[in-house]
Amino acid sequence: MSLDANRGDVRLGGLGPAGIGIGALVGFGGLAATLFLDGIEGTAVFWKSYLLAFMVAQAICLGALFFVLLQHATKAGWSVTVRRPAEAVAANLQWLWILFIPILVLVWSGKGAVLFEWCDTDYMHADHVLEGKMGYLNPTFWSIRAIVYLGVWALLAGFYRSQSVAQDRDGDVRRTLRMQWWAPIGIALYGLTQTFAAIDWVMAIQPKWFSTMFGVYWFAVSCTGFFSFVIVLLALIRGSGCGEKVFTREHFHDLGKLLFAFGVVFWAYIGYSQYMLIWYANIPIETEWFVPRQLGAWFDVSWILILGHFALPFVLLVTRWTKRYRNVLVLIALWMVAMFIVDVYWLVMPSVPEAALAAATSWDELQSAAAAGELAIGWNPSILNLTALLGSVGLVVCGTFFFLGRASLAPTADPRLSEAIAFENF
Repeated sequence: MSLDANRGDVRLGGLGPAGIGIGALVGFGGLAATLFLDGIEGTAVFWKSYLLAFMVAQAICLGALFFVLLQHATKAGWSVTVRRPAEAVAANLQWLWILFIPILVLVWSGKGAVLFEWCDTDYMHADHVLEGKMGYLNPTFWSIRAIVYLGVWALLAGFYRSQSVAQDRDGDVRRTLRMQWWAPIGIALYGLTQTFAAIDWVMAIQPKWFSTMFGVYWFAVSCTGFFSFVIVLLALIRGSGCGEKVFTREHFHDLGKLLFAFGVVFWAYIGYSQYMLIWYANIPIETEWFVPRQLGAWFDVSWILILGHFALPFVLLVTRWTKRYRNVLVLIALWMVAMFIVDVYWLVMPSVPEAALAAATSWDELQSAAAAGELAIGWNPSILNLTALLGSVGLVVCGTFFFLGRASLAPTADPRLSEAIAFENF
């Protein structure tokens, strides 16, 4: 079975230009508002907000890249039609590196300590633990690694999208074989770069702290972001009257399974495992990262994640029926998008008050100081957080619809297309 690339059921129609326009308006408007408000709110808040926004956009697109690679590595048939929207989301990695340039310039200008404490050489030399990390955490090596990460992602995303779209035109089955052959190598490169990027850009905000599980945790964060995002994306496409024959209830059902598996169960398993091991060992250099996240308003955010990112969606998604009714699944996916953003906020924003931790004589003392506002733990919600997020997510939406509009909604010449269209869950 094949689909004619000119038929309406595999073309984006008027939703494409609308998506590009709305995404561009929100994206550029959000970034412009962030730059304008920076003069009111202050530079430190701006850069934290900017890093938060970049990491949210990057996580969604990396989750899409992983999905594309995984489908080719496993030679999956059910996901052939879903793979094209995932390719469009991942294709944003070809330009997303532009948003990282301001962070690179900040680090190279000598003002990077506003984001990363390790950029302050006096601070690093003052502690023997940090001094031992200077061979890894220094502007030159850190920048080289960042360029490698961004370059690998752009190349992988560009390769898979270009091969897939080219196959629509020439029908060459060797393109499928080529993509399958490179998939295991791509997954290995993805795993290494994604892990070290999470360490360099998020974990290194607090350079003393370390966790061997943090890269896996960020992988779970990326999967949550992508699977919730793509469910909403496909629902928008279906709601516009496009893709009714290629994005069926069965595909939504399986995407709901993946959101449940990676975004709820696996995320909770990794998060609990990381916390439990650090709590059990009770080593100050490890526990200090969790301390501010259990003080003041951050304590409430931590509970929001436990209940809203795990408990509630677990109950809602554990049954097959919620995954088979598109409108219900979309509402759950929208909720998970919000929880995904809260999770990244919880990772990026808190600060560790090292001097206060060292001087405190009891946990009650820290709680009292945090409640009275005498302890700086990074709780400083700002309108810049929202505008920067709107900017980055808006640009991802704009880029996704741009790439979707330049090809068929489904890989019309893929040899396993008929399997995807006839796919049914049992």
